[in-house]
Amino acid sequence: MSDLPPIRVAVLGPGGVGGMLAALLARRGDQVTCLARPDTAAHLAEHGLELRSKALGDARVAVEAATRLDRPVDAVLVTVKAGQLEAAAEAVPAGALGGGLVVPFLNGIDHMAWLRRRYPPDQVVAGTIRVEATRVAPGVIEHASPFAVVELAVGEASRRGEVEGLGARLAATGLDVTMRDDEAGALWSKLAVLAPIALVSTWTAAPFGEVRAAHWDEVTGVAHEIVEVARSDGVELDETATLGILERVPDGMRSSMQKDAAAGRPIELDAIGGAVLRGAERAGVEAPVTARLVAELRARHG
Repeated sequence: MSDLPPIRVAVLGPGGVGGMLAALLARRGDQVTCLARPDTAAHLAEHGLELRSKALGDARVAVEAATRLDRPVDAVLVTVKAGQLEAAAEAVPAGALGGGLVVPFLNGIDHMAWLRRRYPPDQVVAGTIRVEATRVAPGVIEHASPFAVVELAVGEASRRGEVEGLGARLAATGLDVTMRDDEAGALWSKLAVLAPIALVSTWTAAPFGEVRAAHWDEVTGVAHEIVEVARSDGVELDETATLGILERVPDGMRSSMQKDAAAGRPIELDAIGGAVLRGAERAGVEAPVTARLVAELRARHG
């Protein structure tokens, strides 16, 4: 338990990532409300959340649950899939938010502009998370990766204290938290790691150890193209460091895109691969490896 005073947090989308964050914050002592569909909200209100994590420790916690935010909170953590964002955001009316932060932990880039059109722009704070966390049953979350890395971009100077306070609370749960001033850098640096893993592992339907052994050219090709596209967006990424991270990804890791594809669920192809290709088109940069993988995955999965 941290000596930081508790805050009120709403988690929009208590699936793998959202459920993990909700459980960790509730264990810390924060007042957590999970915003979800009626059946999920009813289950969580009655049974709470269970987190299974070798790295962060197991937890069983009680949480509040609702289908719609009806009172101000200090922060809303947005953890739905990108394709669900527009519909899910109906559960967070701008008028109910008060002065709270809106912190999306979504894949891709484009969600930031959409959220700033819906909510006061200075309250929308870029966040990224690198983790493998899966909802394996209603209210039960398994955190499988040995890492859980969060970055928050401060954004508006007037909000620095609130963002840093949220970062401190997340760090107090055991997460590896870094604060950044560079929002675009935070988003592009995550995409440079995420996109090669997600696109190539889904394309091969194999865990990342097999991907690394047999399809490293595709992995490095996507990473290189993202470095070039990010540079056109004013972000200088360290390509060698990015490849170093990819070399250290656990052999058994499977991306959430790969899991969704295997289960017949919609995949975040547009949010991840599409974001790279749109950036490449804006910059007049070629991205042939990413384009080929996206085209083949779209043909398979729609």
